[in-house]
Parts: sequence; structure tokens; C-alpha cells
Amino acid sequence: MSKFINIGMNVETFLIVTVVTGGIIGILLFLRIDLKRYGLLYLLSVIVGNVLCYLFVELGFYSYPYRLFPTLSRMPIVEITLSFPLLVLLSVRYSPKIWAWKIPFYWAIIHIGMFIETVILMNTRIITYEYKWDFWDSYTWWWIYLLVFEWIGSMIIPEQLRKPLSIRTLRYGRLGWFLIHFVLIITIFLGGYYLGSLK
Repeated sequence: MSKFINIGMNVETFLIVTVVTGGIIGILLFLRIDLKRYGLLYLLSVIVGNVLCYLFVELGFYSYPYRLFPTLSRMPIVEITLSFPLLVLLSVRYSPKIWAWKIPFYWAIIHIGMFIETVILMNTRIITYEYKWDFWDSYTWWWIYLLVFEWIGSMIIPEQLRKPLSIRTLRYGRLGWFLIHFVLIITIFLGGYYLGSLK
């Protein structure tokens, strides 16, 4: 294993390579839609995501013991640059038009993200919560980050470059309604199980 790059036959390497590869592909697809507008939204979300993460790491709230480039920084700059903004781009492009429907949309996205973060926290060396940081802090900051960029995205990305989910698919008895409730119920149950196992 090189001192510069951290690659090995382990789950951490597999997850990081998957995130980096998926992030590159996803962001390139968005930049093909509109380089100027989606590029600006991407750049802003990269800056904010990395600055917030840097502050939280420097304040000792959490740490990243296993990083792709351990000598580059105490935080995984490459992974954050390719994952957090991709989530922003996807959310802005597909979020429903009406705020009453945006909330369950983001609720499902954040629950999936927090479930993945909890599994990674419990089973890998990618992230470790430190002093005064827990599940609820991450949960709160994901809401703030994504909703702020929903607002910023509404000013940058015009309606013709968005594909909001149809409200009809989110109404009671439709596929979207089922999927949102399925995600919320499963992630609340499994998230509660994982959090309970920490005690």
C-alpha cells in the first residue's frame, strides 16, 4: 500500500472506488445537460460541502481514518467533491415543483443517505464520530445542506432544465407514494436497530 494512495483488498477501497466512479459518471452526465448552469451549481455545492466538512473535522466532530489520499488532507476531498454535489444535482433536477411534495421527496433521500452513513459508520473505517457528534447532527446537517441547495438550485437551474417528479406519482396509492413510505419505514426501523446496537 502506497503512502500517497490508500488502496487495498478491503470494503473501504471498494466503497470509495464505487463512489468516485459513480460520481465522475453522474457529474459528467449533468454537465452535458448544461455545462454553465449545472456546472455552477456543482461548483457551489463542492465548495460548501468541502468547507463544512473541513470545519467539522477541524472542530473534532468526526474523522475519516481511511481516505483514498491520506497525505492530501485529513478529510476525503475527492470523495466529497464527487458524492455530495451529485446528490445535490440529482435532488434539484428531480424534486417536485410544490414544496408540500418536496419535503417527503427530500425526507426519503436523506433517510437513504443516513442509513448508508450509519452502515458505513458501523462496519468500516471510512468515518468515525467523535466528541459531541452523533446521528442526529448528521441528519440535521443533511437537511440544511440539501434544502439550501434546493433554494439555490431554483435560482440557477431554469424549469426547462429540470425534470420534477409528477405529483400524480406521489399521491396515495401510486408508486411514488409507496416507495417514499417504504424507504421511510425501512430506514427508520433499521436505523433504530443500528442505533440501539450502539448502546
